[in-house]
Amino acid sequence: MLSYWESKSFLFHPDVLIVGGGIVGLSAALWAKKLNPQASVLLIERGNLPSGASTKNAGFACFGSIGELIDDLKASPEAEVLALVKNRFEGLKLLRETLGDEAINYVPCGGYELFLENESRHFAKCSSQIKAFNEKIQQLMQLENTYSVASDQIREFGFSGVREFIFNQHEGALDTGKMMRALWKKCVEMDVVTLTGIGAEQLETGNDSIIVKLSNGYQINASTVIVATNAFARQLLPALDVKPARAQVLITEPIEKLPFSGAFHFDKGYYYFRNIDNRILLGGGRNLDFETETTYEMGLTNLVQEELEHYLHTLILPRHNAKIAQRWSGIMGLGENKKTILERLDKNLVVAVRMGGMGVALGSLVGKRAAEMI
Repeated sequence: MLSYWESKSFLFHPDVLIVGGGIVGLSAALWAKKLNPQASVLLIERGNLPSGASTKNAGFACFGSIGELIDDLKASPEAEVLALVKNRFEGLKLLRETLGDEAINYVPCGGYELFLENESRHFAKCSSQIKAFNEKIQQLMQLENTYSVASDQIREFGFSGVREFIFNQHEGALDTGKMMRALWKKCVEMDVVTLTGIGAEQLETGNDSIIVKLSNGYQINASTVIVATNAFARQLLPALDVKPARAQVLITEPIEKLPFSGAFHFDKGYYYFRNIDNRILLGGGRNLDFETETTYEMGLTNLVQEELEHYLHTLILPRHNAKIAQRWSGIMGLGENKKTILERLDKNLVVAVRMGGMGVALGSLVGKRAAEMI
């Protein structure tokens, strides 16, 4: 049984209930209060920390490489692909404006797409599209000279087995932990009530509210619910086209005199790495075993971790004996295409999920748009 104080101050019946305490959920809560300061807003998160990818990602502030865009055009119309790129860029802009670069340790280091020694044809195809994509992005987002060949930096950075670079000068990197703490702090300042360790188990829609049954056995009535659980959305709403995709990550001990700085990826984005706090953060390898990595379970596999270490010691830092400090994994939300699911499923229910591995870029904008829908 709840006490009077608990039911009044914590598990009350809010005007807006946000399910999911990641980037999207916190952003939705923040904007729900900004747009309607008198509304009561309650956010619940099933984990002690956000349970999917928001506190486990690599902190890439990126919106799209040429290789990715060319690959996306195989499955989606150009207008849809470019609209998604613009949304990512606008999301990053909104995130930085909302929290400030210092609070999230944003670094405008640029993004590098690496092409390995056996990828000369792929590089030729991508580099031939630089001018066309630069023109399209300038028209769409008013960014000049986004992409350029930067292969002369390979020797300077000390990489081995890398043939070419294509550089995106408008990308960067940030500190994921600081970002989430800053978002949390903003929500507290706006009087959003945030509870961790409590998940939503079931939704029952009514005429004027939604009954939400909670994992602790209680239930609450909410006038409006925003589901922002990304990869885990089907556990609550089984009809949604969202599947989990685990991403494994490692980070090294501090390394003296790192020879490079930036956000890097290769092999169609299945591998990615960056410098942070004089360390190398490296993740990816999901393509080694898609079936095993399509899971809701946090965990590590020898197959992926050994491949990550292989690239660390042979490609990234071939002349260093880098030691591993930590390993972890996060769960992304993917679908048949990369378009975010941002829909009103009922007059009292909005869903904002499926970030496609781009939650840092999309989360703030998707959360704001979800709040605007209620």
